Amino acid sequence: MEKNKKEVITLGRSCIDLYSQNVGSKFIDIKGFDAFVGGSPLNIAVACSRLGLNSSLLTAVGKDKVGEFIINFLKNEKVNTDCIPVKNKARTSAAVLGIEPPDNFPLVFYRDNAADSQLDIDDVINAKIFNYKILLISGTALNIDPSKSATFFAVEIAKKNNVKVLMDLDFRADQWHDIRSFGIMVRAIISNVNIAIGTEEEILAATLDDSSKVTIKNQQISSPEIKGNIEDSIDQLLSLGLEVLIVKRGEKGVSIYKSNSKPQDVPGFPVEILNVLGAGDAFAGGFIYGILKGWDLYKACRMGNASGAQVVTKRGCANFMPRIDESLKFIESKGGF
Repeated sequence: MEKNKKEVITLGRSCIDLYSQNVGSKFIDIKGFDAFVGGSPLNIAVACSRLGLNSSLLTAVGKDKVGEFIINFLKNEKVNTDCIPVKNKARTSAAVLGIEPPDNFPLVFYRDNAADSQLDIDDVINAKIFNYKILLISGTALNIDPSKSATFFAVEIAKKNNVKVLMDLDFRADQWHDIRSFGIMVRAIISNVNIAIGTEEEILAATLDDSSKVTIKNQQISSPEIKGNIEDSIDQLLSLGLEVLIVKRGEKGVSIYKSNSKPQDVPGFPVEILNVLGAGDAFAGGFIYGILKGWDLYKACRMGNASGAQVVTKRGCANFMPRIDESLKFIESKGGF
């Protein structure tokens, strides 16, 4: 990768996160919320910055106080905000989360007329993606125009300029008019993606042909139950030209898949879970750090697993991403890479 390029730019959602202060309480019994920031691309941008990378976020906010709240947070985290336009006729979005560990996290999105969905082709041009080593895109940005076209255009620029493209599948079922459309969009873009990252459920969603196979219990939007054959879905995505598929498997770690080769399992770091949301974004930040440092996929995934393991013990996402010294100390305490 060219030394004169900036390191990483992430494209997609940004929002204010309102997370329950009453850990363990049912959603209807919550008495108060803590205000954090979120959205997978934002979380990943912060994760990268805290690890010492030069990190930019390409999103959009509304002309409102919530947008100002997000921009202020990002600046304090040393994330470059020059690529974030203000959309005067849209609102900065929000997410509200209940925390009932270890496996119940009901999630409510407020994304009607979301500012980040108004990200457009001109915004991509202004971001100068050709100046970066890595572009990370998010599946949710493909759900509606103009952000859908902007994302395809960003990938087009990246491929023309030798910018490595990573994709966080980021399946959020309630953000699609027809949940099968998620897979159609993923399959349309993935031939131009170098590395995709997703849970087993997200990979199944990327090849879904029957909406009845998806079940969402207790509004756990981020962790739906999806019926299907995961190996067949992995093979289908790789057959479309994807170079590497990273399958996140929770506390078990991740598995690395490539065409015509056996998968490689990368163990995780067992910890006591408080809140699973944000763990995958932390993984992506640690993984990107490893890739930019020239590590092999196994070591980069171990770095990602360490970041994810630290975040699941916390109450939020971006606000709790580990710093590089914390991650290296954590890894050493667990036996090293």
